[in-house]
Amino acid sequence: MLKKQYMKFKVIKNRFFSKKSKNEIKKAKLPSKADSAIANRFAKAIYKEMGDFIAGLIVFGSSARRETSTNDIDILIIIDDVGMRMSKEIVQTYRIILAKTVAKISPEKLHIQTMTWTSFWEYVRAGDPVAINILRDGIPLIDQGFIAPLKVLLYNGRIRPSAESVWTYYSLAPASIQRAKSRMDMAIVDLYWAMIDSAHAALMSIGEIPPSPSYIADMIHKKLVEPGYVDEEYFHIAKKLYTISKKIIRKEVAGYTGKQYDEYQKLAEKFTKEMKKIIEKRQ
Repeated sequence: MLKKQYMKFKVIKNRFFSKKSKNEIKKAKLPSKADSAIANRFAKAIYKEMGDFIAGLIVFGSSARRETSTNDIDILIIIDDVGMRMSKEIVQTYRIILAKTVAKISPEKLHIQTMTWTSFWEYVRAGDPVAINILRDGIPLIDQGFIAPLKVLLYNGRIRPSAESVWTYYSLAPASIQRAKSRMDMAIVDLYWAMIDSAHAALMSIGEIPPSPSYIADMIHKKLVEPGYVDEEYFHIAKKLYTISKKIIRKEVAGYTGKQYDEYQKLAEKFTKEMKKIIEKRQ
């Protein structure tokens, strides 16, 4: 349970600042002392350069959840677009300073994301899962007086997703399923190209000029099956993979299953291994 903190506020250029949090960098306590030192050094360095332009800085993700196996330090920087006009010059300056600071402290460990103050509020207001998880698990190192109250509201069940955000997230699901299906189809096309490339290599090894893919099956039959290099089975494998891939590319069929992919993968692997035998014999 969060400790109650009584803070005095004053208005500066239409903004509220906590006297307690202003110019104060909290210390991170991460699983690794080295990670804690990196996060603390980064927070101090970026605040020294940018000052109150940094409205908040939160360590989130696996580091904040104190998972010992983590290799990265994920940090969200919330920049002030309320009290300061976000000109191109300011944004570019921020990006340069941020890049230099990360490079100086730990480019391998630090993964920085940036969000404007108003965007962060909008995500929280809508109950966005990403923002909620950052609030729930995140460790604020810089807080101009708004992160702690939001955490209290979240713990008290006062932040709930809007109906709009619910349907927005649900609408992503069918699109993801469709992308998954498309990737399955394109993975089968990759198997076809594995067959083509290995067949070309085998034909080249016996002194033949590789034909275009549309003639590869006939060439395999004439130059590899008839002379006795391979069984006729490999002619049929080549023809089958060619036919399937063309149907996918022309969008005549779609939505191949994992079981079908496994079948075609076994055929492609069998085919490429046989082509390798031909190449090794000719070396």
